Amino acid sequence: MSETNRVPLSGWLILDKPRGMGSTQGVSAVKRVLRQNGYAKTKVGHGGTLDPLAEGVLPIALGEATKLAGRMLDSDKIYAFTIRFGEETDTLDTEGVGVATSDVRPTLSEVEAVLPRFTGPIEQVPPAYSALKIDGQRAYDLARSGQAVELKSRAVVIHSLTIRHPGEGRDPELQAPCSDALGPGLRRGDEVDQVTLVAHVSKGTYIRSLARDIAQALGTCGHVTYLRRTKAGPFTQAQAISLDKLEEAAKGAGLEHLLLPLEAGLDDIPALCLDQTSAQAVRQGRVLSGMPQSSGLYLAKLGAVPVALMEITDGTATVVRGFNLPDVAE
Repeated sequence: MSETNRVPLSGWLILDKPRGMGSTQGVSAVKRVLRQNGYAKTKVGHGGTLDPLAEGVLPIALGEATKLAGRMLDSDKIYAFTIRFGEETDTLDTEGVGVATSDVRPTLSEVEAVLPRFTGPIEQVPPAYSALKIDGQRAYDLARSGQAVELKSRAVVIHSLTIRHPGEGRDPELQAPCSDALGPGLRRGDEVDQVTLVAHVSKGTYIRSLARDIAQALGTCGHVTYLRRTKAGPFTQAQAISLDKLEEAAKGAGLEHLLLPLEAGLDDIPALCLDQTSAQAVRQGRVLSGMPQSSGLYLAKLGAVPVALMEITDGTATVVRGFNLPDVAE
């Protein structure tokens, strides 16, 4: 299909990012699929970095949705992750080399007891192997060059932290949440080599640091062996598709049926309905006065078409971000 037969897409593709692929590589893969299947040139970005070690929900913004990618970076996330006790690595995951060991293994009841200490507002020190900048250089570049990396603690919020399953050597994806029925022969007083937790966290939270700190609070050390993001902002793993399925869809019926609308990334923002005249004014960046709505952020729409993200303050609506979508009044 030729490029002239398609207009640029706008909306969200929720990629189920595989382990070993970086977020930027995920964006490049989507661009390649669009290009190879004759879609018009489309701006593509992602809504939140996911480490190569991690897998799961990676929101990919297309076209006008890229204007909302920054909001997605600020959204809450949910992760399932496995801590293996007894060894800490320099990267705090399986890609690093061991820097500390311990023979101590916590009991399941001890793990349960320590989790409230890491729930709510907490302070955490990011991993040395992170993308944070120190004097203009990435922390991971400094760490890889052998330099000592000292990062300041930062305030984050852990909204909830629960045990998913304490089982040994099984795929966490196949395990049910932990309950009083822990399975044959498994008791809360038993020591565990590893445990899988689920964390609902604020922006800026490092799961690897959380795992390190939990292990240390249990009198041992540990590192992350499994990490999956199951939710990013409003997007869940139920909406996520593999790269293979994305490529198959592009070759077949097309990507349009997989594309979530731009406003799917604004599910918590109330709508502000415009008429043709006010939509025209908004598209020209003009202020709307005398608005009866309460102060706050709104998604201004003409019919079903998003026109702009607007802030209403004391009856005056100003444009925060305008959208250039088809069928909006010119």
